[in-house]
Amino acid sequence: MQVPVSDFLKGKKPWLKKLVTRLNQRFAYASALGTDVVGKRYYVSDKVTSISDGGWGERGFVVRVYKDGRYFEYAFNQLPEEDTAIESLAAQITESAGKQTGPAFLYPEPVEEAITQTYQGEVEQLPGTLGPDKIIGRLQEITKKMHEITSLLVNTSAAMSYAHVSKIFVSDKKDLEQHYLWSDAFIAPTARRDDVTRGLYKSFSGLKGLEILAEMDGHIETVVQNSVKMLDAKPMPPGEYDVICSPDAVGIIAHEAFGHGVELDMFLKNRANASQYIGKPVAAPMLEMRDGAKSAHHMSSYLFDDEGNLGGDTIVIEKGILKAGISDALAAAQLGLAPTGNGKRQTYANKAYSRMTNTFFSPGTDKLTNMIKSVKHGYLIEDAESGMEDPKDWGIQCMFSYAREIVDGKVTDNWVAPVVMTGYVPDLLKAITMVSEDFALSGGGGCGKGYKEWVKVSCGGPYIKTRARLG
Repeated sequence: MQVPVSDFLKGKKPWLKKLVTRLNQRFAYASALGTDVVGKRYYVSDKVTSISDGGWGERGFVVRVYKDGRYFEYAFNQLPEEDTAIESLAAQITESAGKQTGPAFLYPEPVEEAITQTYQGEVEQLPGTLGPDKIIGRLQEITKKMHEITSLLVNTSAAMSYAHVSKIFVSDKKDLEQHYLWSDAFIAPTARRDDVTRGLYKSFSGLKGLEILAEMDGHIETVVQNSVKMLDAKPMPPGEYDVICSPDAVGIIAHEAFGHGVELDMFLKNRANASQYIGKPVAAPMLEMRDGAKSAHHMSSYLFDDEGNLGGDTIVIEKGILKAGISDALAAAQLGLAPTGNGKRQTYANKAYSRMTNTFFSPGTDKLTNMIKSVKHGYLIEDAESGMEDPKDWGIQCMFSYAREIVDGKVTDNWVAPVVMTGYVPDLLKAITMVSEDFALSGGGGCGKGYKEWVKVSCGGPYIKTRARLG
C-alpha cells in the first residue's frame, strides 16, 4: 500500500511558494519547510490500556532566509490565504530577521542545484485499515499469549506506535516532497521467582505499517523464555573478556562510539576528539562504518533532510581509517564542506542540527559459528538497553540486558545480567578481529542531542568479535 500524501501540505504548497517568491525579492536566498506528522501509540499491560498521539506529531512551517553572510529562520503554524496576508507575513519575517543577532561568522551565499523530486513510501498495511479497538485487541492477544507460556510472569506489556510523516521543501530551485510511514513496537514480560524479579524488552521497528504486529507474534515465546532464564542469571564478574556482540548490541556501540562524535557541529564547538583524527586509524583494518538516509532502508531513511538537502550515504570509517563526519548545511558551510543530508529538527520550530540517521558497521565475511568457536572463554552479548559516550575524551559505556557465557567455543546456558561495557573507543574498535556476514538494524527508541532535541534514528550492524571490559 502506498503511503498517502498530506492533504494539508498539498493545499498549502502553492501558498508557500508565493511566500518564498516574495522573500526572494528581499533576500539573496529563501526557502521553506512544511511538516505534517500524525501518529498514534497503542499500549496494553496487565493493568493499563491506553491510546495516545505518540508524541511525534507536528504541523507547521519554518522559513530560512539569507542576507549579507547570515542566515535567519522564522517558524509559524498559521497560514493566511489572501495575497495581501502573504505580503504581510513576508514583511513580518523581514522585520524579524533584522532584529536577530547571532555569531559573527559569515556564511558564503548558498548555491543550489535545481531539483524536483517526490517520494512516497509503501507498507503492507496502513494503520487506517484496522480500527483502534482491533489494534488494542491484537496487543491484548500478545500479552495473553505471554502469560500462557509460563505462570512466572507477574506483568506483561506490549505497545505499537506509528507516525505518518509528510514534508515539503520549496526554494527558488527546489521542489521536494516526501510521504512515508514508520512504526515501532515492543513486548516486555516481567518474571518473578521468590525474591528475584527480571524484566526483558524486545523492540521492533522499520518503515512499516500494521504488519509489525505479526512480526511481534513471531518472537513472543523466545522473549518470554529468555525472561525466565534471566531469573537464574548471575552477576557479571568484572573483567576483560573476548566478546561477541549481536547486531542489536553492535548498534549501540556504533551509535555511541562514532555517532555523536562525528556530528560536525560538535567539531565546531571543540567537543569531539574525532576532529583530530580524520585520515588516521581508529579501528581494526576490516571495519567500515556508514551513516546516511540512503545507507539503509530503516527508521531514518528519507528523500531530503530538514534543510532541503538530499539524504546521503557517508562512509565514516573505511578500512579502520576515520574518513568523514556527518553534517547539517550550516556546520558544513563553516567547515568548507558539502552537507551530507544530516540536518534534522525535532520539529519545524526547532533548530536543525547535525544528527545521525541510519548508523551501522558494515557486514564482513565471517561465519557466526566460526566466531563462537574461536572464543576460549568469553561472552555472547545480545540485547542492548542504552548507552552513553564522551565525544571529547572518547569514553564509552553501553548497557545490555544479559550475556551468555562462551566456554571452549560453545555458548553455554550460564547467563549473566545486567552487563555494562566500558572503555576507550579506539581500543574497543581496534581490538575487533572478526566481523560476520549477518546484518540487522533496529530503531525502537529515539536519539537526543545531549538531553534534548529528540529524533528517530536506527543503528546496527553484523556480529563482531572484540576484546572488552565488562562489569
